[in-house]
Amino acid sequence: PTPNVVFAPPLNPLLSQIKPSKTVEVFSLVKQMEADGETVTSLCVGEPDFAPPQSVLDAATQAMQNGQTRYTAVTGMAELRAAIAKDLKERKGVEYNPQTEIVVGNGAKQCVYQGLMAACGEGDEVIIPAPYWPSYPEMALLVGAKPVILETKVQDGYLINPSDLDRCLSQHPKAKVLMLCNPSNPTGGVHSTELLAEIARVVQKYPQIVILADEIYERLVYTSDGKCTSFASLPDMFHRTITLNGFSKSHAMTGFRLGYLAAPARFAKAVATLQGQITSCASSVSQAAGVAALRDVGEEWLLSNVEIMKSKRDYVLGELEKMKDVEVAVPPNGAFYVLPDVSKYYGGDDTQLCLDLLKEKKLALVPGSSFGAEGTVRISYATSMEELEVAMKKLREFLESKA
Repeated sequence: PTPNVVFAPPLNPLLSQIKPSKTVEVFSLVKQMEADGETVTSLCVGEPDFAPPQSVLDAATQAMQNGQTRYTAVTGMAELRAAIAKDLKERKGVEYNPQTEIVVGNGAKQCVYQGLMAACGEGDEVIIPAPYWPSYPEMALLVGAKPVILETKVQDGYLINPSDLDRCLSQHPKAKVLMLCNPSNPTGGVHSTELLAEIARVVQKYPQIVILADEIYERLVYTSDGKCTSFASLPDMFHRTITLNGFSKSHAMTGFRLGYLAAPARFAKAVATLQGQITSCASSVSQAAGVAALRDVGEEWLLSNVEIMKSKRDYVLGELEKMKDVEVAVPPNGAFYVLPDVSKYYGGDDTQLCLDLLKEKKLALVPGSSFGAEGTVRISYATSMEELEVAMKKLREFLESKA
């Protein structure tokens, strides 16, 4: 008798274009190794190692005990939207109407995707400066647009060169969106107010361009003034900027999955419509915690974390400097990443380097090629100093054995 042939219905053809996240892949591998009883030193995930402030945890507990466990408005609780608008006005100098111009989502990642979906679609192009967060090109493909990679230079600290941007936009009339991650994941680079103003002057020549300003790391800046200018605050940029932010990096609330989008009403309304059909509201408990993060957490708590992160950055940079043929051309001034050039090893094959490093030394880093930066590795220093010391020792020993 013929064996039963099982028919497998086809998947959506769109999936053949989408690559899985390398960070998630490496992280899953690490978790599997740990589940098998192995001890792995991991610097692969962008997650602060400190706990959220106590007032945030208390607010979440209180919300559950008080019965704040039901759906909220799709765009978020009025109290949280008001707190976000107040924070953006007082700290960033940008004024949004909390009722019509702010949408709270399940993490900033959802807000990025929905912002992109609202701003462009089939046949459009999205300008993505490289190195980039790996989700940007995939999200562009998911909304039917084409990602266009704008290369940046290592000697510029991987920051956008306005002339190169101008050239790119002139060559891509179908471009509708510019992704601007500032401070940058994966480089840690921070665009100064002056450089952002130059970028704004270029963008003014192309009225069809919407700027998706991903400012999730804006609280982690190590320059002397600690400043990260909001792109929407620049002259004539408010009406064409979609600002994305959240609580994961600043308040260590990664598991709360709470982010927000702030934009002119036409964009915010479109995003709210999309979210209403995808997830509806963010968790009511997380939203209560978000209110506490903005209302009750003192500036000193945030500044003390910046100082701790800065000392970790300085330690990692100092250790990398001692390693043969490892280069960091411009020290990063923000976020919690370093993207050293290790192309003198493995003939520039950063993926194989990371796989062997994990296998031989039980140290997890993310290959730079997944960020559009071949021959580099991304190091996240958002972990304990003890872990960093172990990691740097493992990396040094590994590279010495390959020299």
